[in-house]
Amino acid sequence: MERELTENLVLTEATYYILLALYEPQHGYGIMQRVESLSGGRVLLGAGTLYGALTAMCEKKWIEQLPMEDGSRKKNYSITDLGLRILRNEVERLRELLTNGEAILGGAK
Repeated sequence: MERELTENLVLTEATYYILLALYEPQHGYGIMQRVESLSGGRVLLGAGTLYGALTAMCEKKWIEQLPMEDGSRKKNYSITDLGLRILRNEVERLRELLTNGEAILGGAK
């Protein structure tokens, strides 16, 4: 059942980039910067959007909050094994979309 749930998911662009950004542990502001960089500036996350998404992904066990360092207020997050599996499935889904589109369009731009 869990396999079906992870294979049939379609991620939003913001969720995809957040998971991708968390391939290496990051704090909130670092995630925002990485997402902006990875997307070429197309995806800009506001703090409210980001922290809402982080909370939802933590609840789904796709990411986890790492223990806070003494005296630090920064919350660092990391992708979980489940989140990595979901991200890899999304990459495969996107690859299939691209392959099918190129097959039909002949790679025309």
